[in-house]
Amino acid sequence: MARVIRWLLPHPILTLLLVVVWVILQNEVSAGMVVFGVFLGIVIPRVTSVWWPETPTGFHLSKMVSYGCIVIWDIIVANIQVAWIVLTVPNSKLRPAWIIVPLELRQPEAITMLAGTITLTPGTVSADLSSEGNSLLVHVLHTDDPDAVRDDIMTRYQSRLKEIFS
Repeated sequence: MARVIRWLLPHPILTLLLVVVWVILQNEVSAGMVVFGVFLGIVIPRVTSVWWPETPTGFHLSKMVSYGCIVIWDIIVANIQVAWIVLTVPNSKLRPAWIIVPLELRQPEAITMLAGTITLTPGTVSADLSSEGNSLLVHVLHTDDPDAVRDDIMTRYQSRLKEIFS
């Protein structure tokens, strides 16, 4: 029985997330929407499970919640900072930079979360992952100190993701 459930729900958290997102996107809670959300929540992870050879082990959901709050806060602050830069800094005085962020993360899910977090935060974008998987190339819209940006990414995001995926 457990084997059947594991086959049907290869990623139960993803299934639950898909159901919740579906119902929220429909802006209506009805039996039909929930049933269709459950259908999608079962079918999508099942169909894509061939690209997920292993599920992450040691994932700490409670730490992920606090990480999510930090990321949301950083996105809000970065939106204000980017708006200020766009409105007050002439193009000739912008100091964009390419930054190499060394990775201590090894799990593909953790690296993807870090790259996604960087890209979601206005003013920064993850541009490339090294072929060895040991560094990320990040572009920053404007900075006076690229090393400080790199250190901030490493301490604010990467260290927390190491705890989440430990």
